[in-house]
Amino acid sequence: MSRTFISLSLASVTLSACTFIMGTDVGAGHQFVTLERPADYNLVWSDEFSVDGAPDEANWAYDTYRNPDGWWNQEKQYYSGPRAKNARVENGRLIIEARAEPTPIEQFPDTGGQVYTSARLITKDRASWTYGYFEVRAKLPCGRGLWPAIWTLPQDRKKWPDDGEIDIMEYVGWDTNRFHATVHTKDRNHVKDNQIGATYTSRKACGAYHTHSMLWTEDEIQIAVDGERYFRYLKTNENYGEWPFNAAHYLILNIAVGGGWGGRKGIDRRAFPARMEIDYVRVYQKPDAS
Repeated sequence: MSRTFISLSLASVTLSACTFIMGTDVGAGHQFVTLERPADYNLVWSDEFSVDGAPDEANWAYDTYRNPDGWWNQEKQYYSGPRAKNARVENGRLIIEARAEPTPIEQFPDTGGQVYTSARLITKDRASWTYGYFEVRAKLPCGRGLWPAIWTLPQDRKKWPDDGEIDIMEYVGWDTNRFHATVHTKDRNHVKDNQIGATYTSRKACGAYHTHSMLWTEDEIQIAVDGERYFRYLKTNENYGEWPFNAAHYLILNIAVGGGWGGRKGIDRRAFPARMEIDYVRVYQKPDAS
């Protein structure tokens, strides 16, 4: 999950060996470019969240390993394991809920002293994909200090950011009406403050359902909201520093709290509990894909 973004007004900009397209505001008169699932892609994995209770353990694991030391980017949340208050399926939706509550050592022996709880669900070691069309329909919570995201990391990641990260969607509560899409690589990442990113403006970025999609192929990554493409990153050579995206990635769904980007303007405790609702997650691939 990234913290800052390149802001450019050009519709297409070439940066070193790769190209990205920067989105413009909805309703601003820009050309509508549709991103759709290719006709020859087949559904290879999905979760429709049709059974109430805990998230399907065959599909999802809980990422908790950084709790004792605190999470990256100066984030303030504790990510729970199986705990209905933070992650559950109800009424056909996956609910990830961030709450303002202490994490006492007797209840959470791995706590790092956080006063917010949340969940970070991952498909690592359960499902990962090299290339494909990814689609997630979700409703995000509103509130300053919240940082929900839909993103991917390599299944066999050895070093970040060298092996790549794809942020299909990030939303920070103080930046009320914008979605963000970003890629991070060895040569371009938020530590160097030169990551490749784009934004999409919507009057109802939070509090309403939107479909976030990504088409990832051998040669490019495209990202859209409700079918409208606003981000495109092209591979123009085999330089691993700029294109490490040829290995399997797993999906991540989470709500972070605070942090260097999400908490830039503080945390409004009135925003809690804050729910990210996911209607479905679907992955499609060409028949010969991995």
